[in-house]
Amino acid sequence: MKQVPIDEIKNDLSGYLQIAERESVVITRDGQPVGILIGLEDAEDFWEELMMCDPRFEAEIAQARQSLKEGKGTRIEEMKAKYTG
Repeated sequence: MKQVPIDEIKNDLSGYLQIAERESVVITRDGQPVGILIGLEDAEDFWEELMMCDPRFEAEIAQARQSLKEGKGTRIEEMKAKYTG
């Protein structure tokens, strides 16, 4: 994990996005962490990251597991549509 001051990020965002594809970049202000830059290796990673940040996701997973136990299920395309659009 790399730590970088926010001013450096502003000066070379493209470069730090490339670094973030390999490792997380902690953004600091006055030496204190204020954010994390996480790169996506491919476009499919976006919806996964989005879902992991959604508080409804855990409940959705629990419901999906119960549905599977009951012989039902939710297609991945339905999940993508629900959380990304």
